[in-house]
Amino acid sequence: MKKLNILLLVVAIAFTNILNAQEVEIKKDDFANKDDYKIAKDNLKQAEVLYELGRGGLRRALDFYLPVVKKVPNNVALNYKIGNCYLHSIQRVKCIDYYKKAYSLNPNIASDILWVLATGYHLNAEFDKAIELYTKYKNQLSPSDLQAKRKEIDKRVLECNNGKELIKNPIRVYIDNVGPNINTMYPEYSPLISADESMMMYTSRREDTYGGGRDPEDNLFFEDIYISYNDGKNWGQAKNVGKPLNTNNNDATVGLSPDGTQLFTFNGKANNGDIFVSSLKGSEWTSPDDGPLRKYINTDFHETSASFSFDGKTMYFISDRPDGFGGHDLWETHWDSEKERWAEAKNMGSTINTEYDEEGVFMHPDGRSLYFSSRGHNSMGGFDIFKSTLSDDGSWSKPENIGYPVNTPDDDLFFILSASGKHGYYSSVRDDGQGDYDIYMIIFRGPEKNPVLQNEDNLLANVEPVTESVITEQVEIKTTRLTILKGTVKDALTLNPIEAQIEIVDNVKNEVISTSKSNSSTGRYLISLPSGRNYGIAVKADGYLFHSENFDIPAATNYQEITKDILLNKMAVGQKVILKNIFFDYAKATLRSESFPELDRLISLLTDFPNVRIEISGHTDNQGSLTTNQKLSENRAKAVVDYLIGKGIATSRLEFKGYAYFQPIASNDKEEGRQQNRRVEFKVLQN
Repeated sequence: MKKLNILLLVVAIAFTNILNAQEVEIKKDDFANKDDYKIAKDNLKQAEVLYELGRGGLRRALDFYLPVVKKVPNNVALNYKIGNCYLHSIQRVKCIDYYKKAYSLNPNIASDILWVLATGYHLNAEFDKAIELYTKYKNQLSPSDLQAKRKEIDKRVLECNNGKELIKNPIRVYIDNVGPNINTMYPEYSPLISADESMMMYTSRREDTYGGGRDPEDNLFFEDIYISYNDGKNWGQAKNVGKPLNTNNNDATVGLSPDGTQLFTFNGKANNGDIFVSSLKGSEWTSPDDGPLRKYINTDFHETSASFSFDGKTMYFISDRPDGFGGHDLWETHWDSEKERWAEAKNMGSTINTEYDEEGVFMHPDGRSLYFSSRGHNSMGGFDIFKSTLSDDGSWSKPENIGYPVNTPDDDLFFILSASGKHGYYSSVRDDGQGDYDIYMIIFRGPEKNPVLQNEDNLLANVEPVTESVITEQVEIKTTRLTILKGTVKDALTLNPIEAQIEIVDNVKNEVISTSKSNSSTGRYLISLPSGRNYGIAVKADGYLFHSENFDIPAATNYQEITKDILLNKMAVGQKVILKNIFFDYAKATLRSESFPELDRLISLLTDFPNVRIEISGHTDNQGSLTTNQKLSENRAKAVVDYLIGKGIATSRLEFKGYAYFQPIASNDKEEGRQQNRRVEFKVLQN
C-alpha cells in the first residue's frame, strides 16, 4: 500500500453500482466522418477496459472517455461513467457536470444516480441541493435498502448542515501555492517541516524517482522523499534525498521531530503498512528501521501516520488495530528510558476517536495542540482537520473543526503547523496548482494592527528572577506559546562544530525533560520550549567544560525565536564557566531548589575529572555598599561549596571567594547588564 492511497481516499461512494453500469454505445451517425468514429471507438474500447478495473482504472479511463464525449456530448451512459471516473480522481468536484447531464438526459440511468448526483453537489458545497437529493434518494429506497443505508445517508445530510454553518463563519486565511521549487506536474503531498520552517521534507511521485521505476498498480512513478531549505524568504529547489531514505520501491514521509533530526517514513510492504524511523547523523540519514517501533507500534495491522511530542518522549500514531472505536484511530505510546523502547500503546479515547476513520496526526511543538483529520466529529464531508488541546490534568479537549476554507467537503489530510502558529501546510488540488496534488501554505491572518513583540529581556539568563512585565496597548497577533532556541555549538578555539549533548531540565521539578544532540557536521541545534516553565539548558561534550543557559519563560509568553551560538571550552587551567541556573532568595545566600540540577551537573563534571580543583566565585552588581556586596558574594559562593561538599566532593578540591562588583562582565548602567553581573561561576585551578 502507498501513502498516496490514503491521500486519495474518496468520499465514500456507498451503494454505487459503478462497475455494473451499462456499456457505452456510439453510432456512426453521431460522427461527421468515418475516421472520427474509428478513433472514438478505439478510445472507448480502452476506456471500458480500464473502467472495469475499478478504482485504479477509473482515473486512467478519463484520458480515453473525454475525447469521445466531446464528439457525443449527449450520450447518457458516457456522461454517467465520466462522472464516476471524476469521483475517483483528484478533481472530484468535476463529477457534478457529468452527473447533471446524465440525469437530465435520463433520470433512470442508474439506481444510484440520485446518490452520486447528491455527492457531486456536496463536494461543490451546494449543500441545500445535496440535502434535497440525499432525502429524495432515501425516500425511494425499499425498506430493506433503507435499513442498510440510512446511517450513511443521515451522516451525509449532517455533514451538509455542518458545512452550511462552517461556511457562514470562514476563518481568515490565505492559501498559497509554495511554488515551482517544490511543486511539479506530478503529485506532491505529506509535507513535514522543522519547527523553525527552515527545512521541508515531503513525498512526490515524479520522473527522477530513485531507480526510475513505476508502480505496476497504477503506472505512476514510485513514491520518493524530497527535501527543500528555506532561506528566510523562499523555499529552495527541492532535491531527491536519495539513499538510504529512498529505495526502488515506495518511500513516503510520515512525521518529523521538531528539531528535524528524526524522520518517520511509511513502508507499505511491511505488515500491511508500517512506520519506520531514521536519524540525521551529520549530513547523512540512517537507513530507516522499525526496530524501536516493533511489537507495540508496528503490528500486523495498518499503521500510517505518526508524530513526536516536543520532548520526544511521547509518540502519537494512527492504526486500525483491534479494540479501537472504528476504522483507524489515534493511539499514543511513551518512551521507556529503562528498557530503551516504546511502551505498550493506548487508544486516545472517545473524545478524540470516533466510529469513523481518523488520519494524519500532528503534535505541535508547543506540547499542547494536537491536529488530526477525521471523518467523524462535525466534518463537512470526507476528512476534515481538527484540533484538540491537552489540559493540565492530562485530558484532551473536544476536537474543534479548524474551519472553512482550509476544510472543504472533500478530504483534507496531513495538515502541519509551524511552531509560530502562523503558517500551516498541507496538500491540495486547486486551480492555481501545477496539475496534480500540490503543497500549499496556509497563512493564518491576525488583526491588521501591529503585533505585540515580546520583550526578550524576560528570557535572558539570570541569577535572580525577573519580575517586571511588558505592557503595551497594541493589538496582539495570536501565536503559539512557544520559544524556539536555536544556534550552533562549536569549539571556542578552533570554531569547529561539535556534536554535543543538550539537556533540557525543568528547574522547578528537578526533572530532565529531554535530551538531544547538535549536528556533528554543522553544530546546529534546535530546541522547542513551551511557555510556562523555568528551563535549565546544559550543553556537554567529552573533554569540554559544560555550558549552561537559563530561560524562565512565563506561561503567557507568545511565540519567539532566540538564536544562541555556544562556544565550548576544553578543560584547562584558568577556564571559567558561569553557572546560569543557580538561584538565591532575594539579597540572601540561601540556595533555592531550582539550583540543584545545575549543581548536580557540576558534581558530575568533578566526578568525571577527579584531579580537577576549582574556585567557586560570587559576583554582584554595583548597587548597594561594598561591604554588603562583598559579604553577599562570598556567602553565595560558600553556599555552593557547602552543597558540593555535602554531596561528597572533597573539601581539598574546592575554594570559594566573593568578588563583589569588581569583576563585571557587562555594564552596570542598565538592568540587563546588572542581571548578568549578578552571577556565580567556577574557575579551573588545577587540571
